[in-house]
Amino acid sequence: MTPDRPGDRPAAPRRGQVVTGRVTEIAGFGGTFVDLGGRTGMINLPELSWRPVRHPTDVVRVGQLVTVEVLDGGPAVLALSLRAPRENPWPGLVGRVGRVGRVVTGPVTKRAPIGVFVRVEDRADGLEGLLPVGELADAHPEVGDLISVRIVAVDPVRRRIALSPAPGPGPGGGGRVSG
Repeated sequence: MTPDRPGDRPAAPRRGQVVTGRVTEIAGFGGTFVDLGGRTGMINLPELSWRPVRHPTDVVRVGQLVTVEVLDGGPAVLALSLRAPRENPWPGLVGRVGRVGRVVTGPVTKRAPIGVFVRVEDRADGLEGLLPVGELADAHPEVGDLISVRIVAVDPVRRRIALSPAPGPGPGGGGRVSG
């Protein structure tokens, strides 16, 4: 991506091209800016990882060298993806977590008006499923509580895992995510 003449802008990478650049800024709104040797690109939060990300600093740091895929070659800022060049963990999820109907115990990672999210993989950045508010009955699990859930459905295309309550020892569950 070197200019042909002094003062020329480097040629824009093409859509689908994998390039390397350096993280220059993590904006307050969650965008991650990357210098590609004279061109600037931005990675939106969902494009940082196939796994749950709360903030860009969970995945990258300013100054870090990253390999990204160009999603769109805009005139000013390129749209980039850090996750696209990496293996998608969703197709193999059933092999790692288990079949529909399996009971796992994992921590509540987030509360939302629609329900609670529960980590169903035994790793810090494990994939999460949703236990809908209508399934919670009188339970009010807090972030960090361990609860037992049954895997009801896995949709790798939409990247969603549906959960329902499962019997467990006590209100907070009683074990770890079983893998």
